[in-house]
Amino acid sequence: MGAGGQMPAVRKTRNPLERVPSTKPPFTVGDIKKAIPPHCFNRSLLRSFSYVAYDLTAAFLLYHLATTYFHLLPPPLSSVAWPVYWVAQGCVLTGVWVIAHECGHHAFSDHQWIDDTVGLILHSSLLVPYFSWKYSHRRHHSNTASLERDEVFVPKPKSKLSCYAKYLNYPPGRLLTLLTTLILGWPLYLAFNVSGRPYDRFANHFAPNSPIFNTRERLQIWISDGGIIIISYLLYRIAMLKGLTWLISVYGVPLLIVNGFLVMITYLQHTHPSLPHYDDSEWDWLRGALATVDRDYGVLNKVFHNITDTHVVHHLFSTMPHYYAMEATKAVKPVLGEYYRLDDTPFYVAMWREAKECLYVESDEKKGGVFWYMNKY
Repeated sequence: MGAGGQMPAVRKTRNPLERVPSTKPPFTVGDIKKAIPPHCFNRSLLRSFSYVAYDLTAAFLLYHLATTYFHLLPPPLSSVAWPVYWVAQGCVLTGVWVIAHECGHHAFSDHQWIDDTVGLILHSSLLVPYFSWKYSHRRHHSNTASLERDEVFVPKPKSKLSCYAKYLNYPPGRLLTLLTTLILGWPLYLAFNVSGRPYDRFANHFAPNSPIFNTRERLQIWISDGGIIIISYLLYRIAMLKGLTWLISVYGVPLLIVNGFLVMITYLQHTHPSLPHYDDSEWDWLRGALATVDRDYGVLNKVFHNITDTHVVHHLFSTMPHYYAMEATKAVKPVLGEYYRLDDTPFYVAMWREAKECLYVESDEKKGGVFWYMNKY
């Protein structure tokens, strides 16, 4: 129920690949907010810290199990145990990453300094420049689905694709592209702005004078860099003490999995055959915020604190704590109607499908400022 009366319910049988409406919706942000129980916007410092404690406890137990008992296992079992540890620890640490992401949105507590302190510690421990990413990600939220101003995974028109792009749209090339994206996509984005919006000069997340940031933000970029330097030095000391192989096994491989999940989650939230993009003639904030999709990662939804299956409501109200996002999503579905999109295709299937189907965007014949994904050469 919105301010304008009862809205149509979401059709349960909707094809997730059916295009969402690209016209201005018949509801406002205020209508959507009225449908959400008021308590969903209340941030609890104690409850937020409980998730930090839970994730860090799980990470420590996995570390303790691996470093205390794995060497006692006979070779066949030890060969299996380490990959299981890497995946499990990578999933748990992705949850830690999500909590730091909450801090960047001021969704962790009512105190900005607490959010920034917790976020800086958690993100730095995962080699993420907290303030740098906080500011670029904030601009992504302010410009979602804008072809001119969105910050990441900005699709290209067919005319701007590389000359060899069509040769990669076959299974071997697609597999190579996906593996490269999952393994190297995150550090390449931070260091070289790969897949980010174009700037008039070199942009990265470590240089305080990068065009990504304004003058008031530059000091905090130095602080982000300081956090990375401190953690890097600690890792260096651990490698000298324990050995590089030990560090890679315990920390390095799980970190690669964290980075891979981060790229996959972000890519799948904003890349879907049913979602439009807009140029400046059509874009507005609400339609941009709605141009995202909720995905189902099974049990990993909980491990990732539901950042996967509540992303639409997160883009509408980014300061809402994650532990109310499921309740809020359920409340807004009747208001959003056809504008809400959930795709429960398994994420590994969806990743392959979207890499095949969403190669570039073309303008809608009926409405020139609206662009849809295409894959035909």
